[in-house]
Amino acid sequence: MTTVVFVLFGIVMLGGLAAVAVALQRSQLATVARGRLFSQSWQTGVSTDQAVGDEGLVRSRRSPVLRRYWWLGVPVAAVIFALLWWLLAIPWPYLAAFFVMIMLVAFQVDAIFLQRRIQKLEQQLADSIDMMVAGVKSGAGLQSALESSVKQAKKPWWVEADQLVRAIRYGEDPVVALGDLADRLPLESVRLFAQTLAVNWRVGGRLAITLANVGRTVRDRIELSRRMTAMTTQARLSVISVVIVTYFIGAMIWRNDPERMSGFLTSTVGQALVAVGMLLQAVGTVWISWMSKPRF
Repeated sequence: MTTVVFVLFGIVMLGGLAAVAVALQRSQLATVARGRLFSQSWQTGVSTDQAVGDEGLVRSRRSPVLRRYWWLGVPVAAVIFALLWWLLAIPWPYLAAFFVMIMLVAFQVDAIFLQRRIQKLEQQLADSIDMMVAGVKSGAGLQSALESSVKQAKKPWWVEADQLVRAIRYGEDPVVALGDLADRLPLESVRLFAQTLAVNWRVGGRLAITLANVGRTVRDRIELSRRMTAMTTQARLSVISVVIVTYFIGAMIWRNDPERMSGFLTSTVGQALVAVGMLLQAVGTVWISWMSKPRF
């Protein structure tokens, strides 16, 4: 019986790892496809010699705004694992489940803070676009309007925009500098802003109207993201409630019949079943969070 339980536990773990691997592979393929599409669109505005010279070179690093800190969950989970094993002598199936749950929680917390930083940057980008539109309508040139909007910007957008302005001021090709900005911040809003300025720098056009449309699009994306987050809050709260109720029922059973519950939790079958249940709860929570994330 014990062998069968451990075999089932291994099958569940392998199935979960396979599902995660497939999801990561699909996400990576989608990212690569979108990156190639974007690089092709930028090469249409850059000369052939320059494109060949820059091929394979990393011109800029990824912006600190998009930096991930989920790896901090590894030492935290390891410390908690060691403390629980040393102080309370908790069986290893529970410790393994705790370790995975802490890692998933760290990943989710990091994703929440990342989304907040992105929303803050996009809001500041929309404000800068509005200031640029006002400057262009008053008769200022594109570079002057860009520099004026950067002076009024705040972090984190100010750091990236100031780097763009400095690169143009020091003689770098504006289209290349805008391409570097889009590489540092591979967000749809930033790419739309960078491509709009690059096209206007090359061929000209009615910049005020175009920038006004871009700013309106960025604000619509921000509003849509907030609405989708508000609409999916009920689903996330329902999942959290179900998880909490599960542990509440377990506590009630322990109170009514502690001997039988203790025997179940200390047996090999009980440990395996409870550990698998905890892992499935953690995976389900991450899955619901991933499904409710806006993508557009």
